[in-house]
Amino acid sequence: MKRKAYGRDFGLTSRMLLTSFLLGLLYVVFAVVLFSVFNVGLWFGLILIGGLAFFQYFTSDKLALRASGAKIVTAEEAPQLHAMVERLCAMADLRKPRVAIVDTPMPNAFATGRNQKRAVVAVTTGLWDRLDEKELEGVIAHELTHIANRDVLVMTLASFFAMLAGLMTRIGIYSGMFGGRDNNNTVPVWLIVAVVSIVTYFLSWILIRTLSRYREYAADRGSALITGAPENLMSALQKISSQMTLIPQKDLREVQGVSALFIFPPSVKKGLSELFMDHPPLEKRLAALAEIAREMGRPVS
Repeated sequence: MKRKAYGRDFGLTSRMLLTSFLLGLLYVVFAVVLFSVFNVGLWFGLILIGGLAFFQYFTSDKLALRASGAKIVTAEEAPQLHAMVERLCAMADLRKPRVAIVDTPMPNAFATGRNQKRAVVAVTTGLWDRLDEKELEGVIAHELTHIANRDVLVMTLASFFAMLAGLMTRIGIYSGMFGGRDNNNTVPVWLIVAVVSIVTYFLSWILIRTLSRYREYAADRGSALITGAPENLMSALQKISSQMTLIPQKDLREVQGVSALFIFPPSVKKGLSELFMDHPPLEKRLAALAEIAREMGRPVS
């Protein structure tokens, strides 16, 4: 039976909408400026990046599994994990995704796939060995919420023009380096393109990370509502955080390419500003979950 939400987080929803609006506005300004100074090159960039985004979106599950070393497992190979995922999907009224295991001591999990039909939930052997059943349910429910919210689609769309801005920056710089000098005193087109693209890329990078953090809060809330026990995810996050420092750097580097997908970042540099993080700080996630627990009337130690 699908669990009822204990009230929506309108503040979080509003922040996500505002961030998405600012990101869209930034991209509109970027497109207008480029259309005014670029002709063929812009269309080439749009087609190229559109093709890359299309490829990334439709192969996101395969790319993530390959990059993380995850292996799809059957119900016969991992009966307990499959049973847990199936039970949580029934509670969340979701189609059961494929299930994968990553053979690494790092305790973590991620979800990928462009829709529920292509979705995959992956857990590491380190997570399975370190968490108890209730904590595992909290983590998997978090990943199922990412699938329900279609976060792969959202983040692919959000990063589309950021990729274009990066490409335009390179084109602009190379044009200036190899395209010769203008004989008049006007500002060269390549310089306008390079400056606008760099600014767009930087601002969009910040906004995309902000949106990513908000979607992690939303997935945490979804986990709490599916399981009805936010304290289980709180306990899981604390265990994952404490164990991450014990994992060899070699194992952490192997999954850096899919760091943004994980429920907890494999490595966080000390002193790094929250502005540059794709996951919220642990203490803020725990505080938000504690507030949800109070809404539910659940005791939190």
